[in-house]
Amino acid sequence: MRLRVEFTTEPFDLDEAPAHALVAREVVEAAELDAVDVGPFGNTAEGGADAVLTAVDTLLRKVLEAGATRVSLQVNVIGEGDR
Repeated sequence: MRLRVEFTTEPFDLDEAPAHALVAREVVEAAELDAVDVGPFGNTAEGGADAVLTAVDTLLRKVLEAGATRVSLQVNVIGEGDR
């Protein structure tokens, strides 16, 4: 199964990326995902179910440790198979 996760971390800072946002970027870029799009107001990543779910677990743990007070995410099934 293939999944797409969309997420944001808060609080926002329009002047400088907060530590939790930088950590989120590091986590998804280091994960074994097929596609990653990181932006100032939202982020998406796609891949096989195991890779996405592992990345989401790591993401939640690390961004909360880095000061995020809220994480909003949505996970969608986008296809069958690993690729």
